[in-house]
Amino acid sequence: MGDEATNETAQRGTLYGRPRRHAGRRLLRRHGRGRVAATLAVALVGIVALTGAGMIGAALTDPSSQPPPQPPAAAAPATVAQPAPGASSRTGLPASAPTTISITRIGVRANILALGVRDDGTVDVPPLDQAMDAGWYKLGVSPGEVGNAVIMGHVDSVKIGPAVFFRLGELLPGDMIQVTRADRSEVSFRVDGVRSYPKDAFPTELVYGPSDTASLRVITCGGIFNEQAGSYPDNVIVFATLVGSRQT
Repeated sequence: MGDEATNETAQRGTLYGRPRRHAGRRLLRRHGRGRVAATLAVALVGIVALTGAGMIGAALTDPSSQPPPQPPAAAAPATVAQPAPGASSRTGLPASAPTTISITRIGVRANILALGVRDDGTVDVPPLDQAMDAGWYKLGVSPGEVGNAVIMGHVDSVKIGPAVFFRLGELLPGDMIQVTRADRSEVSFRVDGVRSYPKDAFPTELVYGPSDTASLRVITCGGIFNEQAGSYPDNVIVFATLVGSRQT
């Protein structure tokens, strides 16, 4: 377990789960500093299925490091209220793969990788050495289309510390998210709500279920890393709705 290639193989073999069998479940073990000091793996797990499954994302840091910011109570109502849909969100745009995501309030500007499902039924994820990139679940809709587009990313990394979505929990309703697409359009989403959910209560329907508006879900890990369990206890999920688009 000493070299990075070995660690990546071990991670893929034990962490990814099988979303069609374990829909909505959180499957995660830690390969990190913990009790096996020689292992320096970074763990990011994304579980997504066409039938709906909880996304899992966790990257490992020294347990004494500062935990990622969490959504304030005011941003986490019991349910996420959807605004009255505007013309943009009702009609949406044609499909086009996303290329970058920008969230000015938390200093994010990241490339987006297209993620599919591997032969063993588990979701693909950004490579371990690209913790500052985000990933789009390409078997769902693209950002700007009618439906729920899903973008996920690392929260932190044992090698670099805070990763692409470390500050995701700081977002508030009204904040803006911009996504550029392969067709050279830029789509803008307004945050409707930000919530932290326990892994065993992942809101599958809210994230992967049907929607008659063009919506975006941005997901990472949250909570305080549980050294004994080897995982973050929660998922931080941002819910946003399309409010406009322009050609760049």
